[in-house]
Amino acid sequence: MEFLRNTLSMIPLLASGIPMVLNLTFYSLILAVVVGLVLSLVRIAHIPFLNQAVVVIVEFLRGTPLLVQLVYIYYVFPNIGIHIDPIASGILGLGLNYAAYVSEVFRSSINSIDRGQMEAALSLGYTPPRAMAKIIIPQSLRVSVPPLGNYVISMVKDTALTSVIAVTEILKQANVVATTTFQVTEAYTAAAIIYLAISLPLSGLVKLAEWRVNRNVAK
Repeated sequence: MEFLRNTLSMIPLLASGIPMVLNLTFYSLILAVVVGLVLSLVRIAHIPFLNQAVVVIVEFLRGTPLLVQLVYIYYVFPNIGIHIDPIASGILGLGLNYAAYVSEVFRSSINSIDRGQMEAALSLGYTPPRAMAKIIIPQSLRVSVPPLGNYVISMVKDTALTSVIAVTEILKQANVVATTTFQVTEAYTAAAIIYLAISLPLSGLVKLAEWRVNRNVAK
């Protein structure tokens, strides 16, 4: 009973890290979507040199741990004269890492659209870039919704990794509380409850979005 009481008493204090988690997720998601879309379009365009460069970038970002990337950006970049504050480092690390995965989502969803759509658009006088922007990409976004939604939920949980680069979010708050009170189990249990409280509603929103997309497609 005392364990439960102590755990619940810590939740309001740790919850002060929620705005930071949401900010990291929001800005990292924007970066991931923009960069991911650009990377996917370069690969689809099959531009000789750029295509190979993008493949290397994507495989590097997917093949190395996010934690290592965050540490590298925050601790190694200053050695070459690039100083980035903790929050910006977190956004950059999360955004670029997820951009690699998002690019594959966009690439596969764009490739899933019937080639006849592009041919029809070109026959109507559309240029290839305009056809891609007006016809192909809007349709592919419907296919992208479920995996993108899952990545958003994963990103929320991965914001905990930014605690190692001095970002004061939920896990960082839990570390401080655990150190000062010596109630380690209670502090990290409270942190887990908060992450769960954020992730479950997001999971419901993703399922709702997927249902709406499927319903619109069925029409």
